[in-house]
Amino acid sequence: MELNRNHYFLVGLVVLFLGVQLRSFKAFVLNEQVSKVVSKQFKDEPRVQENPFVLSVSNTIPQTTQRHTFKPPTWLGWASVSMGAVLILHALAMRRPD
Repeated sequence: MELNRNHYFLVGLVVLFLGVQLRSFKAFVLNEQVSKVVSKQFKDEPRVQENPFVLSVSNTIPQTTQRHTFKPPTWLGWASVSMGAVLILHALAMRRPD
């Protein structure tokens, strides 16, 4: 299958919007299901976090949290935005499909 102007334009828009999304947030908190998959793949041990609001003897029992946080580097957002812009401009420079 040959890529035409419309394909390049669509891929450019998706990559551009992904880059804008990566630039607008500092961190993404994964839900419990995805965090379990990430823990299995990278063989992480469960994180232990104590609850500071509970003042009782049961506070000595650690609670495990199942959520991971993804903090993308700043260069990744800028690279995605620039790559998406280049793909969109390339699509606009191509001939229309006949």
